[in-house]
Amino acid sequence: MPVAQENLDSEMPFYAHFAELRSRLIKSLIAVAAGAVVCFSFSPALYALLAEPLKAALTGPSQSLVFLSPVEPFFVYLKLSLLSGILLTLPFVFYQIWRFIAPGLYAHEKKALVPLVACSTLGFLLGAVFCYFAVLPLGLNALMGMGMTEEFSANAQISMASYYTLVMRLILAFGVVFEMPIFSYFLTRLGVITHETLVRHWRIAVVIIFIIAAFLTPPDVITQVALGLPMCLLYVVSIFVAKMAGRHKQAE
Repeated sequence: MPVAQENLDSEMPFYAHFAELRSRLIKSLIAVAAGAVVCFSFSPALYALLAEPLKAALTGPSQSLVFLSPVEPFFVYLKLSLLSGILLTLPFVFYQIWRFIAPGLYAHEKKALVPLVACSTLGFLLGAVFCYFAVLPLGLNALMGMGMTEEFSANAQISMASYYTLVMRLILAFGVVFEMPIFSYFLTRLGVITHETLVRHWRIAVVIIFIIAAFLTPPDVITQVALGLPMCLLYVVSIFVAKMAGRHKQAE
């Protein structure tokens, strides 16, 4: 009986930690779902906004997207409302993330929760904006230019689902990538990594970065490089951020 009780006591912290994670995840999903419902009526505006990079890359009748099934426009609007819901509830979602991480932080770091949420939200939005204004026009011009030449003499017929799935994937990918320095700081504070670890494994990191870029982007070199290079730059920034975090940890 004492042995069984001891085992139960040793397992409780894990179960409590798992319950906390589940609670934060459920709250975040409910918030995103509620945001998506609120933003559904704004899906046409987001649809028109995200179509601008494609229209700029196309000419003539090819500027019009096509749909291949009667339900495709409805599901595209659902996806766009989900994207809007994620962007709308970013502060709340990041609040849940940092509240989950908070038990491993110092007391004064826990008090900096509002700046943490603000920086995380700003980083994600910067990644999304960079994707929309820099990566999408560059990648679409390159991809469309390959097919719409005199040699091919072809018109693009792009479906709504394929285009908006690609755009959403890229926007979310760039948003997450731009969080790299922030998470690097706190992984260092938690003792998971050090800046020496990041420096020592930079070659492996570059390979992994471009593998991730190839997986997340269309099969063209320009878009892959457009994602890979900012990730490499953010990795370098993360090294300096981790070094700063390590110094603060030693001082405390």
